[in-house]
Amino acid sequence: ARVAVLSSDLFGSARALKEAIGTIAEGGADIIIGTQIVAKGHNFPLLTLVGVIDSDLGLQGSDLRAAERTFQLMRQVAGRAGRAERRGAALLQTHQPDHPVIRAILGGDDEAFWRAEAEARRAQGVPPYGRLAGIILSGPDLQPLFDIGGALARADAPLRRVGATLYGPAPAPIARVRGRHRVRMLVKADKTAPLQAALREWVAQVRLPNAVRLAIDIDPQSFL
Repeated sequence: ARVAVLSSDLFGSARALKEAIGTIAEGGADIIIGTQIVAKGHNFPLLTLVGVIDSDLGLQGSDLRAAERTFQLMRQVAGRAGRAERRGAALLQTHQPDHPVIRAILGGDDEAFWRAEAEARRAQGVPPYGRLAGIILSGPDLQPLFDIGGALARADAPLRRVGATLYGPAPAPIARVRGRHRVRMLVKADKTAPLQAALREWVAQVRLPNAVRLAIDIDPQSFL
């Protein structure tokens, strides 16, 4: 069997990747082994069987959009099979067969998933029914980041005045980027709370060393 591997980090340019995808689409491979890039809208008309290993891996961790992202990705991956005249099938490996996301995918019930996801977010008071602010402290040394995070946690009065709750500091899921350590904090507030003004007043209380950066992301799309 002819095996093709699709992963963006295996190709030196977008052009090379495009050529590889074109070759596969024309029948140049019998088996495709790939990362999430396989799901990104490519048309493989001869593809009739898709298998996903550890399909529930994205459900792990603290990202509130994990269920949404996993559902969308699995639907996209499954949609690669049987796009022409041929019937297709998709097989998902999962350790959580009763998880609402997996059940919705297998049952093909998109509406049931979105209703359940909306209700879960409403109950938790998270976007779009609440506000979140992700704070990342980064620097060359780890301990000063926790020291600053601790100082910010002790000075949370501006946040409490608007009914917001502060969590952290804690190690970020991606602990280092380009040699810089990363520490995460999270602020949760009601949808109507004047969150941005409270955040400005809050961070203004702490002076940052030159080597330390503080980034605030309102209603973040990622918690990494």
